[in-house]
Amino acid sequence: MLLYLQKIINMEILLEILKYTLPSLILFFTVFFFLRAWSRQEDKRRRHEFNMHLKDDILPVRLQAYERIILFMERIAPESILLRLNRTGMSASQLQSELQNSIRHEYEHNLSQQTYVSTEAWQRVQVAKNQVLKIINESAAELKEGASGATLGKLVLEKVMELKTPPSQAAVDFLKKEVNDLFLS
Repeated sequence: MLLYLQKIINMEILLEILKYTLPSLILFFTVFFFLRAWSRQEDKRRRHEFNMHLKDDILPVRLQAYERIILFMERIAPESILLRLNRTGMSASQLQSELQNSIRHEYEHNLSQQTYVSTEAWQRVQVAKNQVLKIINESAAELKEGASGATLGKLVLEKVMELKTPPSQAAVDFLKKEVNDLFLS
C-alpha cells in the first residue's frame, strides 16, 4: 500500500510539473517557429533590397560598357577605319599593318568591358573583330606587290559590300538588342 501511495504522489508531482512545463514548452516552440519564419523572411527582404541597390549601381556601368563596345565596333568598321587611317602615298602593306595595329590597339583598350556584357555579346564582338581582320588580310593577299593603300581600301570596301550585314554592324545590332533587354528585365 505504501508503494501504491508513493506512486500516486510521484504521479501527482509529475502532473504538477507537466502542468507548468507543457504550456511553457508549447509557447517556446510557437515563438521559436514564428521568429525563425520572420528571420528568414527578413533575410530574403534584405537580400532583395541589396540586389536592387546593386542593380541600380551596376546598371550605369553596364550601359557605359555597351556604349564603349559599340564605339569600338564603329571605329573598326572598315568604312570608318579606312577613312581614318588611309593616307595618300601609303602602300597596301603599310595600310594593312596600320589597320591591323589600330584594330588590335582598340580591342586591347576595350578588353575590360567584357566584364559587364554577356558572354554571347563579347563573343560576337570578337567574331566581328576577327572577320574585319580577315577581310583586310584576304584583300591584301589578293593584291600584287607594291599596290597602293587606296587599292587595298577599295578592295576591302567591295568585300564588305558583298556581305549581307557587315561584321561590325551585326555585333552592334546584337549589343543594342541586349541594352534594350536590360531595361525590360
